[in-house]
Amino acid sequence: MESPTITDQEFALFQRLIYRLAGISLADSKKVLLVGRLSKRLRHYELDRFGDYYRLLSSGEHPLEVQMMVDLLTTNETYFFRESAHFDFLREVAARRRGAPFRVWSGACSSGEEPYTMAMVLAETLGLNAPWEIVASDISVTVLARAEIGHYPMERATGIPPGLLKKYCLKGVREHAGTLLMTQKLRERVSFRQLNLIALDTRDLGQFDVIFLRNVMIYFDPETKRKVVANMLPQLRRDGYFVVGHSESLNGLCDDLVAQRPTLYCRPEVKR
Repeated sequence: MESPTITDQEFALFQRLIYRLAGISLADSKKVLLVGRLSKRLRHYELDRFGDYYRLLSSGEHPLEVQMMVDLLTTNETYFFRESAHFDFLREVAARRRGAPFRVWSGACSSGEEPYTMAMVLAETLGLNAPWEIVASDISVTVLARAEIGHYPMERATGIPPGLLKKYCLKGVREHAGTLLMTQKLRERVSFRQLNLIALDTRDLGQFDVIFLRNVMIYFDPETKRKVVANMLPQLRRDGYFVVGHSESLNGLCDDLVAQRPTLYCRPEVKR
């Protein structure tokens, strides 16, 4: 069955919808991506046109389908130890605060490689019996379900140093050959939550020493970026650090944070 086509008018409807729901500015160049990711949902409902699928989503009668659409359009590629300098910095901060409770928030954790990388770094720096915790959040319930299990194809392990791979990852055997599973002790140190950063429910989140929000703001327009950072900032300790991706910046978005070094931000009184 051929994929349905989408008109410019229909695509504009979806651009406005995903912006309203997730704050994502879907560029005109992403039309092919949208068609590729959503065509199977049209087939599921036996619909011929994207306009019909949009009306189904807008009816208010299919909230689970709305979440499915958001999941399909917001899932992004990630990998272990991505932008490794940030994890070197996390190690430095954790070492300086050894002995005190230490909390990190992975704000857009996708399929879990980022928070599990954090967990390996903190386990090595502070030990598995120390009082540290990682909270990992994403808007997509689909990727969160995968992340919580911590089960990955072995080719995903490329960025994990051999010593950490051996220590914190279980090699799959028999029907699980070619895969790895994060150890239970490591998985227990990461809690996953479904959160929408543009409509953030901060109940029970608490305060964090370090917040990572990497490689997601590239999909936001300036207004949404400011809103997301403002929503997250109250959860950052006064002496905490806010980390963004190497292609991102908080310049002009937040007056309360200053750059300690590129992509690493803190409040002015913390900078040294």
